[in-house]
Amino acid sequence: MNTRKTGYVWNERYAWHDTGRGVGIAPAGGFNQPYQTFESAESKSRLAALIEVSGMIDQLTRLPVLEASDEQLLRVHTPEHVESIRVQSAGRGGDGGDGFTPFGPGSFEIAKLAAGGTIAAATAVWRGEVDNAYALVRPPGHHARREMGMGYCLFSNVCVAIEELRAVHGVERVAIIDYDVHHGNGAQQIFWDDPNVLAISLHQDRLFPQDTGGLDEVGGPGAEGSNINIPLPAGSGNGAYLAAIESVAGPALRAFKPQQIMVSSGFDPGAVDPLGCMSVTSGGFKAMAQAILAIADEVCEGKVVFSHEGGYSPVHVPFCGLAVLEALTGHETGVEDPFGMSFDDSPAHPLKPWQDEVIQLAAGIGARLGL
Repeated sequence: MNTRKTGYVWNERYAWHDTGRGVGIAPAGGFNQPYQTFESAESKSRLAALIEVSGMIDQLTRLPVLEASDEQLLRVHTPEHVESIRVQSAGRGGDGGDGFTPFGPGSFEIAKLAAGGTIAAATAVWRGEVDNAYALVRPPGHHARREMGMGYCLFSNVCVAIEELRAVHGVERVAIIDYDVHHGNGAQQIFWDDPNVLAISLHQDRLFPQDTGGLDEVGGPGAEGSNINIPLPAGSGNGAYLAAIESVAGPALRAFKPQQIMVSSGFDPGAVDPLGCMSVTSGGFKAMAQAILAIADEVCEGKVVFSHEGGYSPVHVPFCGLAVLEALTGHETGVEDPFGMSFDDSPAHPLKPWQDEVIQLAAGIGARLGL
């Protein structure tokens, strides 16, 4: 495997984003015994720890991070949304806007640092300072809309980074591949009418949000074909995800010819994730990363940035994330995923006819729209 210079973003402050004592996705109270929200620091901080103790950290180029400025956020979000997060964060904290995105004091600055981390990764790759990059940031971003936070996301980290590339560095065409188990509704809304950003979302059909992510959502007038959804059936494993990359994302990216690819990297399609019903293994995530890298080599000189999104199994996410970094760097750590004995040989992995039907429908829509 060829080695590559891979940029890496992590800051301990990401672990200090406080989502409170909820009950998974519900607030505590009544019969809901206080516990924690699914989006806690555990999965991300444990991934950062495994990157260090595995020796992978020695193969990475640490990238300095600054908070995103108001100007950078306002290229994507409304002034009212930015101000709402600022004011609540300066007090006791509050909610991102949908009633299910809690945060505590100081999270405004941490969310700005998360957006800034993805900007740093995208900029370093574009300038050629590194070949590719992984931004291990928190809070996540792919559900955040222009006017509100949503689904644990305060600001749209990937979209803010894309607008920085376009405004400051003159980049014209950028593509997003989102394999988080939940639909990438934020990027879809933000770039709905923009033909110069291709947004591709692989997700569990009608999981969250339940009213977005359909095959027929292809972009607004003048931007038809710039939005591609692949709503995979529950239970899909490695075969379905790789087939979606090969049959849908690959042809679309080759036709679109982006100058840089951004990946919304969510590990909640993992086999033991509490918020999804998919069956992807760490090896499956690694294979997807390798496939995306191969496409990036073809279309944009390998310029690809992975920005961390969901993934709610503290014990499995670290092995999935490390596998992706092995793909990005070309360095094998020798770390074995202890969950492989349970899931690597699962009958869920071969592509099923009902999964392929969705994939071929998505591929057909893309082909008819010139992708």
